[in-house]
Amino acid sequence: MSVIDTGHDRAESQPPARSRHRRGRGGDVRAAPAQTTMVYETVVLVPARNEEVGVFTSLESLSQQTRRPDLIVVVVNNSTDRTEDYALQFAEDESTPPTVVLNFPDNPHKKAGALNYGLSWLRQAVGGRLNGRVGHILVMDADTELHSRFIERARNVILSDPEIGGVSAACFGRTDLWRSPWQRFLVGMQIIEYGRAANSRFRKDVHTMSGAGSFYRAEALQGLIDWRGEVFWEDHRNLVEDYETTLALKESGWKVTANQLCIAYTDLMPTLRELIQQRERWSRGTVDALRRRGWTKFTWHSIITMILGLFGFSYIFIWGARQLIAAAQYSLSTHPLLWALLAFWIIYPALRVRTLGWKAMLVEALLIPELVYTVVRAYWLVSSILKSYVTRVSAWK
Repeated sequence: MSVIDTGHDRAESQPPARSRHRRGRGGDVRAAPAQTTMVYETVVLVPARNEEVGVFTSLESLSQQTRRPDLIVVVVNNSTDRTEDYALQFAEDESTPPTVVLNFPDNPHKKAGALNYGLSWLRQAVGGRLNGRVGHILVMDADTELHSRFIERARNVILSDPEIGGVSAACFGRTDLWRSPWQRFLVGMQIIEYGRAANSRFRKDVHTMSGAGSFYRAEALQGLIDWRGEVFWEDHRNLVEDYETTLALKESGWKVTANQLCIAYTDLMPTLRELIQQRERWSRGTVDALRRRGWTKFTWHSIITMILGLFGFSYIFIWGARQLIAAAQYSLSTHPLLWALLAFWIIYPALRVRTLGWKAMLVEALLIPELVYTVVRAYWLVSSILKSYVTRVSAWK
């Protein structure tokens, strides 16, 4: 295992973090005086459960960073494969950044528990508190590769404004994961979906910090610990620890943002069953979080977006289907409005994915592939809302 240097010579010195007055849901919280000796400027937390296929590649992407992390903490979480072996192999390479591999074999709190376990270890390693001892903490999934300049760019963004508590990655899907034409279609539509989202995120009020890659100010995470005792909410109902933590950061007074140049490449779901399971967990977890908090200045945008999505699906499947049937019975020439809408839905979706290249633009312009994928999206959204109200949270690790 790589030797861990706890001296501040391994981290670029920076001014001590300021104490802030933060208003959280539990009342006013004032941070304790920060320690002034910086131990680690950037620490990476990587929770990994049964990721023997991708964990080594993910860690290698950290080794290739233009601004390498001072410490990598891998938390092997309820794994039954060789994830720990591959992580240790990386840690033992002297050319890689200092790396610690923690084994958490009996973790009842899923990814949130693994992340809190890693943060607890880190706090003990630096003297009890993150303030003034750790500058920034990057959380990334073990099936994700980061662009070689991710840490450099994320650090520049977060240092540009002292009110920013976190910078989310722009996620893009990996290619060449299919084994059949149907899988190629599913993966291709996810690539387009991820690319479209990365280019159109609401920067001033990011819906959620991406679990694939999020760069946090350590002071902000310490503030959450002071407020509620943990950063990531440990509860079996918490299916989306990244979204719940995003809301907690906003409620504590921090800004969160996204940056198109902070790129993370993540695995996609090659089968319909895996895709629906993943998206139902994300959507169901989001609905659960919104129901718990209700209508607030931090949730209203997500609630409206979800409602508009339902209206959009209704428009496509009810009004759109009726117009197509009418056009087939009579003539397109008698439906100028339908012609105008058809032209719009050919041009607009294609322009939205122009940064992904001409193939993506062609797929969107054809309409049929996107309509098929829209049916799948509508299914997981509606089913997630229904399950949130009528079923208990299903178990996952």
